[in-house]
Amino acid sequence: MSEEAGPAEERRRSPFKDLVALRERVKARKPEFVRQESWRYVRVKESWRKPRGMDSKMRLQKKGWPPIVKVGYRGPAEARGLHPSGFREVLVHNVEELERLDPAKEAARIAHTVGLRKRLEIMRRAEELGIYVLNPPRLPVEEEEIG
Repeated sequence: MSEEAGPAEERRRSPFKDLVALRERVKARKPEFVRQESWRYVRVKESWRKPRGMDSKMRLQKKGWPPIVKVGYRGPAEARGLHPSGFREVLVHNVEELERLDPAKEAARIAHTVGLRKRLEIMRRAEELGIYVLNPPRLPVEEEEIG
């Protein structure tokens, strides 16, 4: 790949890419929070629940027990809500809503209620405006008859 990017490639590059990388580094240091005693009983799933028992060792944060969720584990404020592509995600229902987007900072996600014909119109207009679409429409593939 060449060192200099073309105009289309330059549009796709996000100013928030370094924030996403920072968020990933912070997240890598964060422990996996597990529900108390989920390792002991099959019926107790691992999904996080706050320990509330009066004598709960986990609630009391005793040594040897898993860590509990605390605000200090939170990710960087500037990176919160960013899509992994590095853009702010904006839900779009029609072509007019595309006009309000900032192509340098925001990417469009087409709402699931939008049909294929409107999706194609939105996609066509987004390409004209240089807006990145997070969920571009997939055209239906016609099956070939065998035999």
